[in-house]
Amino acid sequence: MIRLNESAPDFTANSTQGPLQLSDYRGKWVVFFSHPGDFTPVCTSEFVSFARRNSEFEQLNCRLIGLSVDSVHAHIAWSLNIQEKFGVKIPFPIIEDISMQVSSLYGMIQPAASHTATVRSLFVIDDQGILRAILAYPMTTGRSVSEVLRLVRALQSADKNEAATPEGWQPGDPVILGAPSTLAEAEARAAQAPNSGLDCTEWYYCKKSLKDEPKTPKEKKAA
Repeated sequence: MIRLNESAPDFTANSTQGPLQLSDYRGKWVVFFSHPGDFTPVCTSEFVSFARRNSEFEQLNCRLIGLSVDSVHAHIAWSLNIQEKFGVKIPFPIIEDISMQVSSLYGMIQPAASHTATVRSLFVIDDQGILRAILAYPMTTGRSVSEVLRLVRALQSADKNEAATPEGWQPGDPVILGAPSTLAEAEARAAQAPNSGLDCTEWYYCKKSLKDEPKTPKEKKAA
């Protein structure tokens, strides 16, 4: 069973961009995701969106890797079809997993949903090869690429600032500090808050502004 904050299991597989080994991506963040099948409507909508926003992931030093149990030839044909019909080129590799070895390793096959197709699993792996987030969606529901981008940004901001991110956090928003673990720490924070730039609603709930963390262009426009 794979777990958060442990090393993501390494694997070697064939893809639309040739042989691929997960450990070769060390030094970069990775969003590794599965889809139920090629030439299906919900999966197509996801891949079009991932492809269109691939550069935003790359700006975060993050690479996309797709997977399904279809053959690499089916992946190639589907990629070409998407390019022809939607005007979008798939810039990231799609792994073939006919044997289901990789999908079984990552728990992408869930018998209650299907014995022969992967559910919409998604794994965020950091630049040290550590598994940082796991998402699973049913076959009927497409994922939000905006939310995946937000998740990667939030994880990176939490690492950079040694803090957490509150609900709905977006780049440029304040981060949230961990609650004090002792009475002395709580008293010290309460005393510091007025002069430290902290916005404290209560001793356990304090936010800190990040002046050097800019918003994305889209978020600036919407603000």
